[in-house]
Amino acid sequence: MTRKQHGRRARKKRQRECRETTVQSVTLSHEPQFVALRKWLQQRGFSSKLLVPAHFSDTGRGLMTLQPIKADDLVISLPEKCLLTTSTVLRSYIGEYIERWKPPVSPLLALCAFLISERHFGQRAEWKPYIDVLPQRYTCPAYFSDEVINLLPGSLSGKALEQRAVVQELHSSSLDFFSSLQPLFSQPVESVFTHDALRWAWCSVNTRTVYMEHLHSPYMSRERNVYALAPYLDLLNHCPAIQVKASFSHVSRCYEIRSVQGCKRFQQAFICYGPHDNQRLLLEYGFVAPGNPHSVVYVDQVILQQCICITDINQLAQKLLFLKKNDFLAPFWKSVLLGAVVSQDREEWSVDAALRLCHYLMVDNTKALDKISQLTERADTSLKEQLAVVEWLRREEQGILGLNQEMLQSLQKQLLPSRQNSMHNLL
Repeated sequence: MTRKQHGRRARKKRQRECRETTVQSVTLSHEPQFVALRKWLQQRGFSSKLLVPAHFSDTGRGLMTLQPIKADDLVISLPEKCLLTTSTVLRSYIGEYIERWKPPVSPLLALCAFLISERHFGQRAEWKPYIDVLPQRYTCPAYFSDEVINLLPGSLSGKALEQRAVVQELHSSSLDFFSSLQPLFSQPVESVFTHDALRWAWCSVNTRTVYMEHLHSPYMSRERNVYALAPYLDLLNHCPAIQVKASFSHVSRCYEIRSVQGCKRFQQAFICYGPHDNQRLLLEYGFVAPGNPHSVVYVDQVILQQCICITDINQLAQKLLFLKKNDFLAPFWKSVLLGAVVSQDREEWSVDAALRLCHYLMVDNTKALDKISQLTERADTSLKEQLAVVEWLRREEQGILGLNQEMLQSLQKQLLPSRQNSMHNLL
């Protein structure tokens, strides 16, 4: 079930939601950590003064334009020396330990270990100005308790548990490697490379890196190495309506972002992470996007079984597998969506089943929202932040389901005269 607007008018409306909505903003460029970050980046060749950090009432931290940006203008150009990659890590004090370690560590683990070490060294850390502006915690599911994960929609809760397990497994499987780094630290590495520290670093890498392909290093595992942490640039927030061109230029040796649509002066500059629905944004980045045109409600097989009265889940799975294997799913649902005629009884059954499905999911959302309200009353700041994104996701789904329910009820009324006529002809 999706909510989607089509056409030029809808596109312009979505663009206005990200670019022209009146929001309050307060510049952060005078704050010590951002002054230090700018100075540190300038020493590495970054000279742009087009964007300044600011706090926006709708998105939190972001970058504000000081001049109008035209279509195809360069929004930001960050020199290679400012990028934190596995090459950076291999050149650092950790490099020789990574080179000696067998089997080779993954690019992800190398970056995580470096971030944890730099945060631990504090004033002595070369990358301190960047570490200081990174979030202290994240609202990714890796941080969620069982209680919060259980409030997620069914299809997402399973993925959230998987993410949390991935971080736990990475930590437990890396303990020996962390122990090899003991000569670098005056205190036991167990107190430095904790699960909480790895979770923070893992989320920092997974939510803030830009895509950048690197040549394979013999000191790294064969996993794809496409990470680059980009200080300052990573303050740019996501908006689904914005289009940009982003890549590393081998000519300028900078990671560059160009605007496709332009941006007004003193507005927040956005980028787009891709055509992601809010469940994926929450899972991978820890936030949801208001007015997301890619919004969707997922239905798993267990719920589908309950709503269409199939007693055997294996039977449902086998039927779906048969339809998919014989390529029956894609062409037929698309043709029906575009108005192809199906039998009267099948259409009535489909509408009734869809209404049952909407009702089931709306009841589930209502229960989750009530529970969120109860938990919020006694929650600390961290838990409130987590509950806020889950609540937003649930309310969005409730709105989509409500619209679908109205359309289905209208369609059901249209089918009723046909059903009565059919009964009359039989008599």
